[in-house]
Amino acid sequence: MAVIHTVKAVGKGGQLARKDQLAWKIAEVAARSSEVQLTEKVKDMVINRIIDNAAIALAAINEEAVTVMREKTLASAGTGLASIYGMPGKFGVSQAAYVNAGAVRFRDQDDTYLAAEYSHPDDNISPILAVAQQMGCSGEDVMRGIAVAYEIHVALVGTGSGTGICLHKHKVDHMTHIAAATAAGIGAMLGLSVEEIYHAVNFAVHNAVSSRQSRKGEIGAQKELVPAYSAEIAIEAVNVAMSGNDSGQIGPNPVYEGEDSIIRRFLDGRENPDAEYKVRLPEPGVDTFENILITYPKEHAFEYQGQAIIDAVLEVIPQLPADENGKPDLTKIEKIVLETSHHTHHVIGVDAKDPQKVDPDAPRGTLDHSIMFAVARALQLGRWDEDVYEIAAADKEVLRELMLKVETKFDAEWERKYHSTEPTEQAMGGKLIFTFTDGTAPVEITKERANAHCFGDTPWGRENYIGKLEKLTKGIMSDAVRENFVKAAGGLEAMLSSDLQKLTPVADLISLARPVKPGLYTGAVNAQAHAR
Repeated sequence: MAVIHTVKAVGKGGQLARKDQLAWKIAEVAARSSEVQLTEKVKDMVINRIIDNAAIALAAINEEAVTVMREKTLASAGTGLASIYGMPGKFGVSQAAYVNAGAVRFRDQDDTYLAAEYSHPDDNISPILAVAQQMGCSGEDVMRGIAVAYEIHVALVGTGSGTGICLHKHKVDHMTHIAAATAAGIGAMLGLSVEEIYHAVNFAVHNAVSSRQSRKGEIGAQKELVPAYSAEIAIEAVNVAMSGNDSGQIGPNPVYEGEDSIIRRFLDGRENPDAEYKVRLPEPGVDTFENILITYPKEHAFEYQGQAIIDAVLEVIPQLPADENGKPDLTKIEKIVLETSHHTHHVIGVDAKDPQKVDPDAPRGTLDHSIMFAVARALQLGRWDEDVYEIAAADKEVLRELMLKVETKFDAEWERKYHSTEPTEQAMGGKLIFTFTDGTAPVEITKERANAHCFGDTPWGRENYIGKLEKLTKGIMSDAVRENFVKAAGGLEAMLSSDLQKLTPVADLISLARPVKPGLYTGAVNAQAHAR
């Protein structure tokens, strides 16, 4: 029976028995994970998310930010046994995890879970795979490690009944939760002791605190670097913790509850010494790990709060006035009002008061966080495919005018649903109201959840993940390579350590780009190439 643990900062002196610390409780769950039999649904979903990660990482393989990160990994060729998406060879374990995690996050099309905190739980997969390849783990080990990482990550984000540790309220980025979950997942996969995992979690959490300025101002590559850095931090944390505390390799503790801890100096405990959080964790060695099943994939390359809205726009198009070509007559649209939650209105809507969010010349990292762009672009194209961010010059002025017609409004009921602690009630959609210049009756559509959501109209199964892989990797990997990868992923549970490289497939139809400008690692890569 899962247990809800109360977590609060202790008084001056910061002493707290290990058994009462959240990091120790997380470590107990991870260390005893081998005693728990994963359900078939969980096993199936782990495989789905491995396929999903490969799809979005390969789709971003030659994006400039990814080429820069890859250069660092290429410089580590031959120094480890981990592999990277897109090319053969073996590389340093932390370097491979770094570029793979960054590539997965680049498109903002990775899986999501939102509660007290925001998260992309599949950020944990890249470092777990890299360590598995490095350490010769079995496919069954990998499956357990990923399931545990999802379990811990979702628990820290919140699973209802007032649980979860909110970071964004205090402008702390969610890397803190990623690192804790990754350290726990790696520890579970490697069969480490409670004490080893405890120190790894303490190290990882302590070193993984960063601000959310990465999501303000001129948005650059930091969003992709967050999971990349987290992967490195978690791997290094586990490495140091494995040395054992006999040599003094112990992590800062209590990392959550101490007098200068995360809670006390960065979260609610900064203003209120009595502040407390609640985290629901499985009973060690007893409860199965089901949290991965309440996370949700992204069908569209856009922030999660826009998934249902994009679906709604595409569904409503046949009801709108059409031009002579049968497409929506954009000139007749007077206004589009979206009634929605505070986040959608304030962060990605008009209340963000960010002129870049209504500018089609803004960078992709801004446009994929603009609901005005999502609504207008879906209307303009009548679809949402991989080229939506490639805007032809002739389309820009029409798009700009249409984006300015989109208005978001805060709605208390949508806000209530957004923050519901009941997963089957939580909704991140809204109500769209179209009005027209010619007096045509307004058209309305309401969409609570994205179609692909686990509680959506058409929850995704294996065939959808494979379809996404095919769509995103067309022209990047051949059908034969793709089919071999899907077959290998499907046999994960019985996979031998020698076959783990098959989970990071090669892009055999394209050449991997190099950074436009040389960086610190370019010389090492060039020297290696010359030596060969």
